[in-house]
Amino acid sequence: MFHNFSSINSSYLHGINAQSFDDIALAAFQYQYHSNALYRSFTDALHIAPSQVSTVEQIPFLPIPFFKTYKVRTGDWTEHSMIFESSGTTGDIPSRHFIHDEYIYRKSLLMGFEQFYGPVEQYAIIALLPSYLERGNSSLVHMARVLMEKSAHSANGFYLNEYDKLQQVLLQLEAQKQPTLLLGVTFALLDFAEQHPMHLQHTMVMETGGMKGRREEWTRPQVHDFLKQQWQLTQVHSEYGMTELLSQAYARANGIFSPASTMQVLVRDINDPLAVSTTGTGCLNIIDLANIHSCCFIATDDIGTISPDGTFQVLGRIDHAALRGCNLMVI
Repeated sequence: MFHNFSSINSSYLHGINAQSFDDIALAAFQYQYHSNALYRSFTDALHIAPSQVSTVEQIPFLPIPFFKTYKVRTGDWTEHSMIFESSGTTGDIPSRHFIHDEYIYRKSLLMGFEQFYGPVEQYAIIALLPSYLERGNSSLVHMARVLMEKSAHSANGFYLNEYDKLQQVLLQLEAQKQPTLLLGVTFALLDFAEQHPMHLQHTMVMETGGMKGRREEWTRPQVHDFLKQQWQLTQVHSEYGMTELLSQAYARANGIFSPASTMQVLVRDINDPLAVSTTGTGCLNIIDLANIHSCCFIATDDIGTISPDGTFQVLGRIDHAALRGCNLMVI
């Protein structure tokens, strides 16, 4: 199935399910090895021959830093429809993900969201993303914009620091019993909740992570407990995504993420980055089949734990002590 990737459109995503995922991933590996010069050079440098790869655990995963210095591209295309760019830290080179086909991204995003939350049209979408709105090319801002376009609710909107106005909008939607998604970067949600406690019965709060040095770092349970207390919520939801990915994972409770059908998360050993498994604790590797025009196989800088059912938790980022063992760049 899908062994011919010469002309790919969004219909490619419809053939992906739990039974076919590995077969499609292995076919995508063969395609990207032969059609992506950077990925082929990386695979060759690891002395891995495509003929030796028969399971997803054996596929080489491209480290995220390659997105900082190369245009990661599979196929003969030169034109891109948009660019996603990471925020990075001051003085750091941002990751840049060149998107050849925006429609594949939109299809993957909407399929993934509706897999867990049902039709987007039922929600009002409120985005509290101040640090991301203040710069261009944010994949998170684009994600919120696509959801808003699909929802088409009159109350949809982005907010920076207008907390009084935001509270009024949320209370009006609550009075109407309108299902609402409040999607926010963590530090902004904490600031807003601290200043405006209220009772949210019809609002789903979804944090996307990120303190960006704006507040003292809290653990995810601490963040969720505070938001639940301030807004009388039973659960706080979480979204997991990044510049280098086109698919997302969602946690509907307790920071336990389920990947979208286009996505699988694996773990690589901290001391041996070529030792990859489907369960356990270590550095996270991600297969994102929506990345068919860039690279489907990404070695992240996150540390996490994966359960036998494929759900996972994110425990933090790689620190300098774990960097050498977890990092393929030093092999």
